[in-house]
Amino acid sequence: MGKVKKEIIEWIVLVGIALGLYFTGTHTEVVGMLQRVVLAPGFIKPELIPENEQQQTSYDFELIDEEGRALSFTEFKGKTVFLNLWATWCPPCVAEMPDINELYGKLKGENIAFVMLSRDKDFDSAIDFSERKSYDFPVYAATSRLPAVFSTNSIPTTFIISPAGKIVAKKTGMAKYDTQEFRDFLMGL
Repeated sequence: MGKVKKEIIEWIVLVGIALGLYFTGTHTEVVGMLQRVVLAPGFIKPELIPENEQQQTSYDFELIDEEGRALSFTEFKGKTVFLNLWATWCPPCVAEMPDINELYGKLKGENIAFVMLSRDKDFDSAIDFSERKSYDFPVYAATSRLPAVFSTNSIPTTFIISPAGKIVAKKTGMAKYDTQEFRDFLMGL
């Protein structure tokens, strides 16, 4: 009887911890931290698209930045664009954010635009999250419908757009981006 009682207590504690994480809203970050361990070795990489399969992008949508300024995605024409669709409630998104921030820091000042496009219903929660984590990359929200070329059923999804307007890489799901190989790829576009 003592063994059964001990197991019941252990289950109650585990369920209590899980409920505590869920109701305090920290479950996403805890799961994201665990997933970050999976990313660390660098086995999950963005997928480069062969030249004959690359699609032309569409710049036909509108954004708002963290300061509330409206802008058109066309402002990024002629640059390499790292477009990441993410949300604060998405553990894989949270898992890859520190790595993306490191990449941004290393490539800041180059002809590479980082467009971290929040899919949160409340854009303020994305801004608050980014500020709380001290991320340096710019955060945006779409104020118009995204073009079909960026259609995805999953987040995170990252698109790399060349200065010529071709989607040259796409990754659905989390990935490790801050590698020398990927930095060289971006700089070579």
